[in-house]
Amino acid sequence: MKSVIVSSSFDNLSSRDMRFLEEASQLGELHVLLWSDEAVRSITGAEPKFPLAEREYFLQAVRYVTKVHFSEAALDPDSLPDIQGFRPDVWCVDEQGASAEKQTYCAAHGIEYSLLTAEQTAGYPVPAPLPASGKKKVVVTGCYDWFHTGHVRFFEEVSELGDLYVVVGHDENIRLLKGDGHPMFKEDERRYLAGSLRYVTQALVSSGTGWMDAEPEIETIKPDQYAVNQDGDKPEKREFCKQHGIEYVVLERTPKPGLTPRSSTDLRGF
Repeated sequence: MKSVIVSSSFDNLSSRDMRFLEEASQLGELHVLLWSDEAVRSITGAEPKFPLAEREYFLQAVRYVTKVHFSEAALDPDSLPDIQGFRPDVWCVDEQGASAEKQTYCAAHGIEYSLLTAEQTAGYPVPAPLPASGKKKVVVTGCYDWFHTGHVRFFEEVSELGDLYVVVGHDENIRLLKGDGHPMFKEDERRYLAGSLRYVTQALVSSGTGWMDAEPEIETIKPDQYAVNQDGDKPEKREFCKQHGIEYVVLERTPKPGLTPRSSTDLRGF
């Protein structure tokens, strides 16, 4: 299989970035050259919104990524640094990152240059379910609007309990519960981001109403456990689990050690 490299800051990683990573991974084993904080400042002239450790943590959780490598402080965005023990076969870029200089560099170094167009990365396909492991089934529900490392950490912790099924609230119900202006991102986009993490067995969109809008999906999944964080702990959920013989698990809302706590509400201004 070919080795593919992409090079970027992946600062404030978005659904478009995720689509690019997914399509790039179709070309071979995907390696990410992640720009250091110093490189981001040098290339963009601005401070990174998220520090290197947080950007790395997010990328390591993406199911399409094989390995993350790190740039040095001084980085030419139109060439690739030497990476010990690794030589790419393909350098994949999107339209924004395309350049004649990159093409020239690839031609001189025997590397295939691959451009992914906006048309190729359009839309939000439903991520394919991962094979079930035979462990317990665990379901989580939520809005997952403005996806961030707090969500990644929650999914990581819950996945340690068993195979994780994520049910994303549908747009109409999110507006019902949270009011106008919500959600920021459409249901298919939110499902896509959740389902693109390696910790998630399957991501679905809810079809019910209220705090138990995921009831139809839960009845289909037949989970052993329903996990929530402290913010998502609701009497309706506790009662539902009691009536259906599902273990109810409440986890503390804590970031990955060393990272800043995040919330979608705080990030709305980004």
